[in-house]
Amino acid sequence: MKPLLYDELVPWYRLLDPFEDHLEEADAFIAAFDRAAAPRPETLLELGAGAGHNGFHLKRRYRCTLTDLSPAMQGLSRELNPECEHIVGDLRSLRLDRTFDVVLVHDAIVYMTSESDLLAAARTAFVHTRPGGAAIVAPDCVRETFVDHTELYQGDDGRRSLRAMEWSWDPDPADDTSLVEYAFLLRDGDDMRAVHDRHLEGLFSRATWVRLLGEAGYRVENLRRPIGDGEMDDVFLCVRPV
Repeated sequence: MKPLLYDELVPWYRLLDPFEDHLEEADAFIAAFDRAAAPRPETLLELGAGAGHNGFHLKRRYRCTLTDLSPAMQGLSRELNPECEHIVGDLRSLRLDRTFDVVLVHDAIVYMTSESDLLAAARTAFVHTRPGGAAIVAPDCVRETFVDHTELYQGDDGRRSLRAMEWSWDPDPADDTSLVEYAFLLRDGDDMRAVHDRHLEGLFSRATWVRLLGEAGYRVENLRRPIGDGEMDDVFLCVRPV
């Protein structure tokens, strides 16, 4: 089942995830790409770009092509990034028959719920990365760092207000998936409604990530990423050999 957040609830998306919050992370990605890719990178492909919040910050440095499976989310991105190329496509199977200096796969990668899906996404990234180029693959967490947790969100825009709770939990630690439950209260003027949205996400060990990204053809390195409030986590910086 398609998550409501990327379909019915798309008009509310920016109240949950303001694009301004992605600046620090984007700066870290730019620094890593410019260090890892040679010669100096100029073009970027984002697979699973969603509402274009990373692209908004990355386009000041690169010529960006932004892809996503959801046409509605691409609509949000087009509003924010009209100068960028937009393509609807599945990050497991997209083939553009061209390469880019750098490739970003942000949290859309968590919707790969099997090793075969994850490998397919890694191969998509690889075939679009030029020799000597680099990719960043940035899951929310790996098996070793996952903990059950909740987060609260709020956003207001004129007559519309959003309050939400996100609850990440793992019903079966023996498998490769976890669940994220969203409980939304959405107010539009005097109208209030409640929505529950369930997301099934992949949850793989760090060794599995490194193995599958390597199988796709990359040389894999660790990358420290800022996640707000002075905290950092680890994602994957992948270089395509010349």
